[in-house]
Formats: sequence, structure tokens, C-alpha cells
Amino acid sequence: MAGALEGLLVVAIEQAVAAPMCTLRLADAGARVIKVERAEGDTARHYDKTVHGVSAYFAWLNRGKESAVLDLKDEADLALMRRMIAKADVFVQNLAPGAAARMGLDAASLVKAHSHLIAVDICGYGQDTDYREMRAYDMLVQAEAGICTVTGSPDQPAKVGVSIADIATGMNAHALILEALIARGLTGEARAIEVAMFDSMADWMSVPLLHWTCAGRETARHGMAHAAIYPYAPFHCCDGDVIVAIQQPAEWRRFCAGVLEQPAIAEDERFATNPQRVANRIALAAIINQVFGALTCAETIARLESHAIAWGRVSDVPSVAAHPALRTLDVPMPGGAYAAVPRPAGRAGFSPGPVPDLGEHTDKIRAEFAS
Repeated sequence: MAGALEGLLVVAIEQAVAAPMCTLRLADAGARVIKVERAEGDTARHYDKTVHGVSAYFAWLNRGKESAVLDLKDEADLALMRRMIAKADVFVQNLAPGAAARMGLDAASLVKAHSHLIAVDICGYGQDTDYREMRAYDMLVQAEAGICTVTGSPDQPAKVGVSIADIATGMNAHALILEALIARGLTGEARAIEVAMFDSMADWMSVPLLHWTCAGRETARHGMAHAAIYPYAPFHCCDGDVIVAIQQPAEWRRFCAGVLEQPAIAEDERFATNPQRVANRIALAAIINQVFGALTCAETIARLESHAIAWGRVSDVPSVAAHPALRTLDVPMPGGAYAAVPRPAGRAGFSPGPVPDLGEHTDKIRAEFAS
């Protein structure tokens, strides 16, 4: 079955994670994506050699793309780049601050020259802010946007263990491109789009920010426990931990009566509402752990299941690799090997394109866009 974006040409000067995440989703949907790299290749090619000689990041984010090596400091290659963009539907770049503009390859300049183009600048910080020239990497943006201050243990802030600033930015860019393509289909107009990593993370920080701006209350770190809902945390059984999630008053009453077998706790003035439970979480945790501590994980889960209470376990990476809910697809790698990666959400019946070697398609692309 043809992808929804079959026939669309995407040209990208991209590296690392944010822009490649965006164009990966376009390639998965059938778009032709030409990835322009420097002679030394995308930075992410060099992180490791985990996946049949290819870095894990690069193998994850670059299936189904074509790789062309160009020297954009060379006038002939820059002219070739401009010819490619002139024929493209979408152009994406995440170069260092100011680099694209110095070559006239920033989104605002390109849409003036090409009335059909969707052009996207992915940057660290909004270009109308004082941080516009700041270099931005995932952990730096997580820290600047406050993600780290609400993540970790009470004593120690932490970054999230995957590249959420990059990933969120790439997914935002992908969604905005699809919106722009729909709008172009209605109006025929080009669109210049800026997607900043800091904006992506600030959006995700909306709840802690609203707690602060509306109530003067800072969001504390609670490790694996939820900061604003309780009980929503791991509790100790005699042979391990089980996470319990209570979101509704009816669930709270069922939990007390059926799981804790102490229905009176539901009406205890310390615990009757979620704000009261959050304020008295230490006392409530002691009660729950006392009950769970006499049970195995299997016995606790059976009680939770029988009373329709949501639960989960903290999986390590080997457990995720063997998880019964994990659906994977086999991606062709350079050299003929295959790597199993998680299947993109919502995409069934999908045969991914291969991960390209550095410059694998350069000669073909030079010939195609020679004039």
C-alpha cells in the first residue's frame, strides 16, 4: 500500500536527532527524503557502532532516506543544493544558529523564492529571543526548560533518560509540516516554520508552570511518584515493587475497600480527596506499604486486577525487549543485515526502507539535479 506522502520530495540538511526524527516520520509515510550530509557525515553516525557497525541513533532515525554528501562551502554544491530545494515540497534544516541564514537557506528566505515550499528551521531557542544564538543540545535544553528540576529524586535532579527535547521538537516539526501541506492544498501558499527545542519543552512544563504562576507553588521531585496525583507510585511487596495509579474517586474507594481491605481509609480526612492525599502522601504510603509488604507482587496484582485498579511494573531494558506488548519491524542495514526496532505507533503493515551508507546516493542525486 502506498504511503500517504508518496510523491512528496523532502530535502533536509540534518544531523543528530530533532530534524532526523521529523524527516523519518515523513519517510515512513512514503515521502522521498534526501538527507544532505557533510563529508564526515551526520554527527549521529559516530556515536557508536552498535547496530551492525552503525550507531544506534543513526539506525533508528534514518531508515528509508537517501544520503548525499555535499560541501555547501563550495559554490557548485551550494548551487546544486538550491536546485534541489527548488524542486522540493519540504525543506528541513537544523544547522547551528545563523549558519543557514548566511547561505540564504533559512526558511524565511526560501519561501520568498519558492511559492510552493514548506520550509522548516529547527533551532534551540526562538529566534526573536535573547537566546537565539545559543547552541542547544538535548540535555542543555532539558535543564534550561526546567525538566530536570521536576525529574529525579528529592535530593537530586535528573535529565530524562532519552532525548525528549530532540524527539518532541522533531514530532512538533512533523505535525506542523503536515498542517502546512494541508493548508497549501487549500491555498497554494508556501510557509516558513520555526520550531524551537526550548518551546517544545516549555510546553511540556505547562502544569508545573501553571502551579507556579497561579498558586506560587513549586513542583517537587518525587522520584517514581507523581507530583500532583496520589497514590500514583511504586509500593513495596515482599518480592518487588508494583506501581499503582489512582485517578478517580471511585477508584480510590475500590482500592481502599478491595485492595487494602480497609474501606474506612477512603473517608479519612487526611486522604478523602486527591489534594489531601498528596499533602499526606508519607502517611498514606506507610499504610499501603504495610499491606503490600505482606503480599507477593502476583498476589497484589491479582487484587488490583479484581478491583479494576491500574497497575504496572518498572521494566528494565531486557524486559522491554521481551515485553509482550512490544511490536517491532526489521530495518535493512548497510551490508545486508537487519535490525529490529520498535514499530512506529499507529503504522501497521509497514515495510521500512534501508538505512543509507554515507553518500550512497550522491552520484545519482548530482545527475538528477544537474540542471
